[in-house]
Amino acid sequence: MKKKFYKMLCVLTAAVFCMTAPAVVQAAQNEKQTEAAQEEEIEDREIAQELAGMKYDHSLELQYADQFAVDYYEGGYALITIAGGERFLLVPEDKEAPEGLDADISVIQKPVQNIYLVATSAMDLFCALDGLDSISLSGTNADGWYIDKAKKAMEDGDIAFAGKYSAPDYELILSKNCDLAIESTMIYHQPEVQEKLEKFGIPVLVEHSSYESHPLGRTEWIKLYGVLLGKEDQAQKLFQEQVDKLKSVEDSENTGKTVAFFYINSMGAANVRKSNDYVSKMIELAGGEYIFHDPAEDDNALSTMNMQMEEFYAKAKDADYIIYNSTIDGELDSIDELLAKSSLLADFKAVKDGNVWCTGQNLFQETMGLATMIEDIHTMLTSDDPKLDSLTYMKKLK
Repeated sequence: MKKKFYKMLCVLTAAVFCMTAPAVVQAAQNEKQTEAAQEEEIEDREIAQELAGMKYDHSLELQYADQFAVDYYEGGYALITIAGGERFLLVPEDKEAPEGLDADISVIQKPVQNIYLVATSAMDLFCALDGLDSISLSGTNADGWYIDKAKKAMEDGDIAFAGKYSAPDYELILSKNCDLAIESTMIYHQPEVQEKLEKFGIPVLVEHSSYESHPLGRTEWIKLYGVLLGKEDQAQKLFQEQVDKLKSVEDSENTGKTVAFFYINSMGAANVRKSNDYVSKMIELAGGEYIFHDPAEDDNALSTMNMQMEEFYAKAKDADYIIYNSTIDGELDSIDELLAKSSLLADFKAVKDGNVWCTGQNLFQETMGLATMIEDIHTMLTSDDPKLDSLTYMKKLK
């Protein structure tokens, strides 16, 4: 009550001064707003301290990610919060969950083993942390993995296919004593699956890395998996390496060159990334301009949209570079293969100039490589080497 009274008094005082000395009052208002924000932060921490009697210690520092948070409590406990409100209490191996825990908080007991990993973007982060042995079950078959370690682990029988997100093999999952299911947001289309897994006592963590607006926000999810595996320091080191890579490119000047990123779907339309998508952001960070930039674009969860070829032609025919997204229908080896998908592309400036590239199918599974992909795009935009036809995640079409 005293805090609220104090805040009200600050506001009233600022209002009186505002009538006589605007400049001075504005500075005072800014100062009071800062104080109010600090008080609110303290209040939030006080609320955090009240969680089942546990004492709040500190929070995990994040640079780009805003789709998860981790609050540490004394005794080695960690509260994981996922965007949307899902919460998980990570309990140390030699301890139990405290009494009086909120009903909406799922308990994950360390060590976290026999994970059912359905979110493909998380696999590369586990591999980077040498945490593959914590995964026993996969929602993707061996032939669906473009990550060598994951593919080999499945071929060797160390990881078993337990069904995709919409049709898990519950019997197999239960027989493996699964501690945790890590799902993509596709599970929201099958809520009954999540409910059934939770009914069996298996916590379901829905990873939201696909909603991160910054490319390295996706990579920063390695910190969350570092918390789960008890490898926070290793996760921080690996993430910092990616940040340093990005900084080497970020400081370079914008080239002013335009880039179209797309693929042709089965209906003959061009599927493009929205301007608020992380791929568009990668192009901008690399020093290019995304050809489909539209500030008025709706801000819904969908990161892509389809364009009829006539509209696509009108917007992208003068793009300096084309990057064909191979994720859906496979990699291309030549410009002729691209033109077979649509003859309209023959009139594109990038096709005439020979500036046509194709991504590797490993791109979207290798979450640790996003800074490298930005480097690739930057090299594409700035290199004058005519022999340059292959990068880490892209190749030039002949």
